[in-house]
Amino acid sequence: MKIKGIHHIGIAVADLEESLARWVALFGAVPSSIEEIPEGGVRVVHLRFSEGSMIELLSPLGKGSPVAQFLEKRGEGVQHFTLEVDDIEAAFRELTEAGVQFISEKPQLGAGGARVAFIHPKSLNGVLVEIRQGRKPQPPDLQPS
Repeated sequence: MKIKGIHHIGIAVADLEESLARWVALFGAVPSSIEEIPEGGVRVVHLRFSEGSMIELLSPLGKGSPVAQFLEKRGEGVQHFTLEVDDIEAAFRELTEAGVQFISEKPQLGAGGARVAFIHPKSLNGVLVEIRQGRKPQPPDLQPS
């Protein structure tokens, strides 16, 4: 399995809009649109910095979501980091065969149309790690207008 690099660091926040304004004002980050991901129970926004590094701010959609539980237990802070892979199905299979435990039984839809899977913290020294395969670029004639 080839890891392309760290895609982003996810930070759980109680108030997405307030946190977004603070990060933009203090660091000049360029935000994406805020996106709701009902399957994950979160609202997210990505902040891009001049060298291409990204931070993802996450806030819960409801009380039962994993991010809500994280905030209740630990408060705001780093919740996960994400590794970019070329082929998430192959990475998922290879890691599962190596004994890695995932939170879900298969990759799911994530922010920006990416496919994602979260590795259980028990498998990696108490750290929640997301593997991600970005959406494949569409030929120009198939891109939405």
